[in-house]
Amino acid sequence: MRALKLDQFLHRLEQAEALDQIQDLIIGLRDSLGVDHIVYHWVSADGEQYGYGTYDPAWVQHYIDSEYLRIDPVVLGCFQRFHPVDWKRLDWTSRAARAFQKDAIAHGVGNQGFSIPIRGPNGQFALFTMSHTADDDTWAAFTAARQRDLILIAHFLNQKALKLEQGRAPEPVRALSPRETDALTFLAMGYSRGQVSDMLSISEHTLRAYIESARFKLGALNTTHAVARALSEGLILIGGAARAAPGNWPGRQMSPTAAR
Repeated sequence: MRALKLDQFLHRLEQAEALDQIQDLIIGLRDSLGVDHIVYHWVSADGEQYGYGTYDPAWVQHYIDSEYLRIDPVVLGCFQRFHPVDWKRLDWTSRAARAFQKDAIAHGVGNQGFSIPIRGPNGQFALFTMSHTADDDTWAAFTAARQRDLILIAHFLNQKALKLEQGRAPEPVRALSPRETDALTFLAMGYSRGQVSDMLSISEHTLRAYIESARFKLGALNTTHAVARALSEGLILIGGAARAAPGNWPGRQMSPTAAR
């Protein structure tokens, strides 16, 4: 794995005016870093996927046909995170996740990966991913040395994608009702659905209706995505932010321990 001329790449990215130019830059970036693959992956709320990268087209089509977006630990894990993540830290314990991982490696994705979650305007969500075949120590050293540059590249790529594909940008998020806000806030704090329904004095069926309504308003793929969007838009607050905010935010004086 090699050195990266960051300023040169960012300058060329800034000058790019078409998607094929972005694709060429991604290929050049992969070759410059000496990794197997680099991918930019924009996931729309309706499940539509858009991006560019160096994965084998056969794998990309297989991923779409198999509806792997629903169970991909990288996408699901990054919904819950705001910081870069090494794939080894994600949850691969389910049978579906392990089968997906085996399939991805068989298609040349690599046994290592590093993804950067990106959140743009109105809850837009995308990933910038680099994958490779390497041992754990080599990969950890490489990503640690390159993390700062990769974060910068990820956000500049997303900025360019938003500019070139303005029609894909999500609509502004609709306001949540007080009950929808309560439900997502308690879920974000780590409570189970049973605990949340008890704290709100409603049935789990009613809670499910509030969650689905919030998910629709937020244009989220699932509950985890809804919570992530609500957090990124400032529609819910948890932890210190909730305690410091004006108003009666859920969790101001409650903890999961106290709720048991």
